[in-house]
Amino acid sequence: MESTLVMLALIGAVIVVSALLSGWVDRTGVPQVAVFLAIGALIGPIGLGLLDATVDSPILGVVATLSLVLVLFTDAVSLDMKEVRQHRLLASLVLGPGTLLTTILIAAAAWYLLGLSIPLAAILGAAIASTDPVLLRGLLRRPALHNSVRQALRIESGLNDVVLLPIVLVAMEVLSRSEPLTGSEWGRLAINMLLLSPGAGIIVGIVGVSAIEMVRKRSGVRRDYESIYSIGLAFAAYAAAESAHGSGFIAAFAAGLTVSAMDAELCDCFLEYGETTAEMALLFAFVLFGTSIIWSGFSIVSGATILFTIAAIVLRPVAYFPALIPAKLSAKNRGLIAFFGPTGLSSLLLIMLAVFKGIDGSEYLLQVCSLVVLVSVVVHGFSPMLLIREPKGEPKAEPKAQLTRAVREVGDDRPRANTITLDEYQQLKASGSVVLVDSRSERTFAETDPVPESVRVHPDRSVAEATRRAIPQDVTLAVFCA
Repeated sequence: MESTLVMLALIGAVIVVSALLSGWVDRTGVPQVAVFLAIGALIGPIGLGLLDATVDSPILGVVATLSLVLVLFTDAVSLDMKEVRQHRLLASLVLGPGTLLTTILIAAAAWYLLGLSIPLAAILGAAIASTDPVLLRGLLRRPALHNSVRQALRIESGLNDVVLLPIVLVAMEVLSRSEPLTGSEWGRLAINMLLLSPGAGIIVGIVGVSAIEMVRKRSGVRRDYESIYSIGLAFAAYAAAESAHGSGFIAAFAAGLTVSAMDAELCDCFLEYGETTAEMALLFAFVLFGTSIIWSGFSIVSGATILFTIAAIVLRPVAYFPALIPAKLSAKNRGLIAFFGPTGLSSLLLIMLAVFKGIDGSEYLLQVCSLVVLVSVVVHGFSPMLLIREPKGEPKAEPKAQLTRAVREVGDDRPRANTITLDEYQQLKASGSVVLVDSRSERTFAETDPVPESVRVHPDRSVAEATRRAIPQDVTLAVFCA
């Protein structure tokens, strides 16, 4: 009973603290991950001693599995396939030579410096090559980040796990066998990876999108329930593949990619709720890892592990900088893409797959990976404040003057508090005391035409961008946020 209360209190603390700190984190650039690792240390054995989530802890196994499923699904479903097709050269360079060369170089360093076998080195190399979505999310929201850099990092964080996960799974299969795999066993493994697992995810994605579109046309779907529908699809895809002895993680990614590729008219809440839920799960997992596991990286500090940690940080730019030459980016933007490959929870979760399967040497991989993650949180988490300068005049805090907001929802002319109709907007416009603000989500804004005579203000940076665009504080803002 006591452990249940601790878990519930911990979940509540993660949600409350992440919400309260969200604005401060956005303004200061302090990595949110560092805060939750500190919370984990506070409640762990070196702090208050309330919780110790070891590798054998059942709650860690559940949270790690759920987190990886949600990360893979939401990364895929939030991809803008039009953007991927438009920048297919950049996507192919990032996911092909960039990701694979990074994996090979880090694996080679692990084999040479740490004396690991080739399969263990491959697992470690693939895990560390995986970019952390939580650390990247704060970076991608920075207005000063060049669009090409944002696109490359967004595509990489959304798709590179589909390249790296099979490497980890194949290496685990090799290590779990006492004898080398036969030709038929390699064939079954290939069918599992390339057909069975993604097939299960594709079927769940097609059926899921078709079902919600059909029900929406006939009887309608409440917006709040549509928002949690995405989570149901992720877990359904995982369960479908696992029940067929496939990989639920590959299925979850395939389901998300199918939903994105079908280009269905899903409400933004479908994506936003899934992303928020995945981020909460990741932050909760960071707290659990922060109780004791991640600090175990310090227990294996030696000359070899220090050299490997430095190599793990340095080898990504070595691989990416030349790999991106065909994209014809400026040297500065190429350097930013090459540098920002934060190693975080996604790396730990990939290593945990080997730990849960009982692979010999996997706990040592977890310790090494933990050391790399701690260094990456500092190097990649705090460096955006130094390397990416915000535009001059960007406010540090919200202005004291209150802005009046008038919102109209598309297709809804019913009078509500704080809403106006189109006729009322035209009257305000005639008086010259209103500014039309286009504050739709980034995905919706990219997929539709701009609103005529509107000022684009991103919903996550509304006050900052309104001030930067010199919108008077004494006017009424008619906010279009469909």
